[in-house]
Amino acid sequence: QVQLVESGGGLVQPGGSLRLSCVASGTFLSLNAMGWYRQAPGKQRELVATSSAGGSTNYADSVKGRFTISRDNVKKTVYLQMNNLKPEDTAVYFCSAYATIGVGTYGYWGQGTQVTVSS
Repeated sequence: QVQLVESGGGLVQPGGSLRLSCVASGTFLSLNAMGWYRQAPGKQRELVATSSAGGSTNYADSVKGRFTISRDNVKKTVYLQMNNLKPEDTAVYFCSAYATIGVGTYGYWGQGTQVTVSS
C-alpha cells in the first residue's frame, strides 16, 4: 500500500504563489509517474502536471509557464510550484502516484488540498 499526503494549499490573492508538496510512504519497490490533478466545484478532475520517474514532465495548457512540477526521489516527494495564480486555478488539488509493488504497478491518490485564489 502507498499513502500520499499533500500539503501547502491555502488562500492566496491573484498573482500570488503557492508550493504544494506530496509525500509518499508505504511499502513499494519504486515510484513511477507522479503528478497533480485538480477538481473545481461542479467540474471533472483534470490533469495539471505529471512527472515520470526519469523527470520528464507534462503540463496542461492552462498552467504552462506558470506551474512547475518537480520531484525528489530520495525523499519520495513531488512538488508543484504555482506562480501567477488566477481565480480559475481555485480547486482541490490531488496528488497521484504509480508504484511498483511486487510484480504489479498500482495507482494511488492523495486526499487533496484546497487551493483558493481570491482577492
